[in-house]
Amino acid sequence: MPTKAEIITIGDEILYGQTLDTNSHWMSGALDEINIKVYQKTTIGDTEEHILASLKEAEARADVILITGGLGPTNDDLTKPVLAKYFGVELIRNEEALQEIKDLFYRAGREMSVMNERQADLPANCRKITNHVGTAPGMWFEVRGKIFISMPGVPYEMKEMMERNLLPMLRVKFTKEVIHHRVIKTLGVPESTLAEQIKDWEANLPSHQKLAYLPTFGQVKLRLTSTGTNLDTLKKEAQAQIDKVLPLIKKHVFGFDKDELEQVLGDKLKAQNATIAVAESCTGGQIAAAFTSVPGSSAYFKGGVVAYDNQVKIDQLAVDPASIETHGAVSEEVVKQMAENVRKLLTTDVGLATSGIAGPGGGTPEKPVGTIWLAYADKDKTIARKVQFTRNRQMNVKFGVMSALNLFRMNFNA
Repeated sequence: MPTKAEIITIGDEILYGQTLDTNSHWMSGALDEINIKVYQKTTIGDTEEHILASLKEAEARADVILITGGLGPTNDDLTKPVLAKYFGVELIRNEEALQEIKDLFYRAGREMSVMNERQADLPANCRKITNHVGTAPGMWFEVRGKIFISMPGVPYEMKEMMERNLLPMLRVKFTKEVIHHRVIKTLGVPESTLAEQIKDWEANLPSHQKLAYLPTFGQVKLRLTSTGTNLDTLKKEAQAQIDKVLPLIKKHVFGFDKDELEQVLGDKLKAQNATIAVAESCTGGQIAAAFTSVPGSSAYFKGGVVAYDNQVKIDQLAVDPASIETHGAVSEEVVKQMAENVRKLLTTDVGLATSGIAGPGGGTPEKPVGTIWLAYADKDKTIARKVQFTRNRQMNVKFGVMSALNLFRMNFNA
């Protein structure tokens, strides 16, 4: 069985929605890479009762319990005294930790307070983990066959401590079972359709390989997880399964594992020494933002026009006013002109355009909220497509961006 881990995040500010818990997300990925599976994440407030109860429950379920938060110098930071109470030990001054804290203040040119000295008081049964970038030491406990690890809640302090000390220690401690992931990334196909297309392949997966569907805003990731004792064997077996399934879904696949859509599309443009420009209405510049999020995108992305107002479409993109009058701004005729004319305006190989009704208002029976027209244009062809999404403005914009990028993917060099 895989080593089981549980993450306990302590902090009222997280429960109140004032602080986003990025720690547990990062920790889950880091633990997965050393073949430790997170089975549960728990967020609790700064109360002794909740901390004690969560520790007891986690100990019953998991092999490794990782705790973040509550290690500051103030009275509301309860993690250390509660851990001492849970294990039935005293807090004692750790002289090595105290010197490390003093050195940190000295290097920063700051005066150390009595409260900061208290951060060197640790439960008597813990192994001190040095914090190289902060004042709160980490703690490692081995009790009743379980490992408890307590770390600061400050993300960069937690990450540095995990990467430098804790992950190597855990890797040495748990080395029996190996977990290997491969991810196939698809675009523009619903999860249910994808599942239907690969149902026979999925049904014939061996028992040590499991498939998960991970949908998000137009994309569906297929994660194939293999468990065993030999990593090289698992890698070969996973690739063999991918080779079997790809012919069934190849037209939907844009990448694998850590590939990001924007990078993959940029690489396609660079490989052909081609350039692109965008004309956006309802997506408000977010397609341009997607392309330019990639370092070096100036090699292929020339620019764009956010033509939100009809007069901008006419004046800047040379859209025929009669087309807007006759068909409306959200129409095949207008979006085709937007794509063709932005390509001419910025002298690029490809033009990409959007025009739609993001909502929540502005819809009609003929063009309800969520109606978006997309267009792709190059020297040989212009292709338009209508899509219909939700009544939620933010979701419509995100789906519109993904759909436009997919239209480009499907037609560039097709």
